[in-house]
Amino acid sequence: MPTVKKLISFDSHIATELEVVSEALQISQKELVERALDFYFDHTDSLIAQKISDDVQKGKVALHDADEVFKSLGIE
Repeated sequence: MPTVKKLISFDSHIATELEVVSEALQISQKELVERALDFYFDHTDSLIAQKISDDVQKGKVALHDADEVFKSLGIE
């Protein structure tokens, strides 16, 4: 997978914690941040899925049968 550079800033206590934890786990700070973000994104995926499910149950989001959608788009 290609690497993309991002410039981010941390509060000093977060930067220190990042240094301490990366040293304790003997992994780079880059690797630790990537792992943390991956874990966080997995968590937020479940939160988003739950919100969508709740919105469907409350009638805020309509569901459509896939076959009907495909048919309306001319996909069969």
